[in-house]
Formats: sequence, structure tokens, C-alpha cells
Amino acid sequence: MDGIIVVNKEKGFTSRDMVNKVGKILGTKKIGHTGTLDPMATGVLVMCLGKCTSLVDMITSDYKEYIAGVRLGILTDTLDTTGNVIDKCDVSYSHDDIVSALNSMVGEYYQEVPKYSAVKINGKKLYEYAREGIEIELPRRLVNIKSIELVSDISYSDGFIDFSIKCLVSKGTYIRSLIRDIADKLGCYGVMSSLVRTRQGDFSIDNAYSISDIENGNYKLIDLGTYFKDMYKVKVDDDLKGKILNGCLLKNDYGVSCVLFVDSNDLILALYKVYDKDNSFIKPYKMFGGIK
Repeated sequence: MDGIIVVNKEKGFTSRDMVNKVGKILGTKKIGHTGTLDPMATGVLVMCLGKCTSLVDMITSDYKEYIAGVRLGILTDTLDTTGNVIDKCDVSYSHDDIVSALNSMVGEYYQEVPKYSAVKINGKKLYEYAREGIEIELPRRLVNIKSIELVSDISYSDGFIDFSIKCLVSKGTYIRSLIRDIADKLGCYGVMSSLVRTRQGDFSIDNAYSISDIENGNYKLIDLGTYFKDMYKVKVDDDLKGKILNGCLLKNDYGVSCVLFVDSNDLILALYKVYDKDNSFIKPYKMFGGIK
């Protein structure tokens, strides 16, 4: 079973839980997801099966779109409303104040990752240090906030300010951390109250399947040909096919950065990209061995 499936992750489960569920239903252990979602989050979780698992890192690198709930006036250890409350503060900000803070986040910046995350330091996950009460310097990562906007009314109640944002962000961006940093721009605390991933690259929540859909056979795998529909494609003869399957460097006579090679039956052999040591050659990037 080779292909890609877009799953609508359920709330209350880890991404690994969802992978295990889908793998069990489809009867395969060769399956992986392309970007972790917190248990409280829902939405697009792209999974790769069979030979398509080699695409995991490519799809993980795609920009991701989220709709997130923001609550100002509170700080928790997990940076979301499921965590233990550390502190509170008074909040009184106008619509323009909030929009200005959101706009200031557009672009690249070094984001401190949450201490409750799976990022590893010295072979140990940060959340393991946190659960043991061990303080450790949190790493910072360069992220890109491509766009961010207010997508709801602003609610003022019980000493909190609540609203929702939609954002398009690069790989490695933590929305919990983004919300903390938005609040910091305003001079207060803030946490994430909800999260839905609505898009990852070309994969939309509108085309995502629930676990119930998959259990009932109401799903369709995306094959490699569809995924690579816009890729520069070259059909090869048996001689060149043999060289490609053996992973040989090839002369770069194509004038593009990536080339998808297919055989005479339109079976996908490999994706090549420009050789970093010599741009006059291309080298294997992803090998598929001949699948649709």
C-alpha cells in the first residue's frame, strides 16, 4: 500500500495515536505522519504509507495554516489552557492594539520552543525534563510567520480577552509559543485555547478523512503521480532506467532544480535534484523503484 492520506486528527489523541489507528485499519506498519499536533489540537495530519514514507521530510517542510484560539491574561506551564496556571495579569487592550501586535509578528524571528515539547536536548525530550522539574535552557529556532490575521470578534469576560487568529507558518513553528510572543508584544501573558490545522502545503482540511471514514472505506489514497503532478517529468529508456535505479549521478541537461524520472509505463522511478558539489550534475533525492 503506497500513497498519502490526509487525516482529520481528533481531539484528545496524540499524532502517534492517530498513526497507530490508521495503520491498524489499513493493515500496514509502514506509515508515518508529517508534523506533530498536540493532543488538544485537531485538523490536517498528513500520513505517508509504504514507499511514500520517503516523502515525510518533504511534506513536513511545507508551510502550515492554523486557526488558533488565544486567551490573554493567563500563563500556564504548557502555554495552553490544559496546563497548570503559573500567573495571571490584568488585560485591557483594544482591537487596534491586538491587530498591531499580530502584524508585528509577520516575518522571521527566533522562537523559543515550549518546555513541554518533544524537542530533544542531549538525547532527552524537553517535556521529560519538565516533568522531572529540571530547568534547562530552551533552544530557539528561526521560524517564518508568513501571514497572521484576526478572524473572530474579541471577547472581554472574567478578566480575560479571547479571540481567534489564522496564521500561515513555516516548519518548526509552535503556535503556543507564537501566542506567548504575541502577548509579550502587548505586555501581558497569553495562552492557546484551541488549535485547528487547516492546511499543510496543498493538503486541506476540506479533503481530510475522519477515523470513521477510513474504517468505513470512505477514503482515497493520493498516489505519487498526483502528488508530483506539477513536477518536471522525464520518461526514460531502459538503459537510463537502470542507471537511475542504481542511484547514478546524471548530467544535468534539464535546466531545472528537480527532475522526476518515470519509465515507459509511467511508473515513478526517482526524484533527482541538483548535486550540491557540482551543479552540472543531478543526484538521487528520493528513490521509489517504480510505483504509480
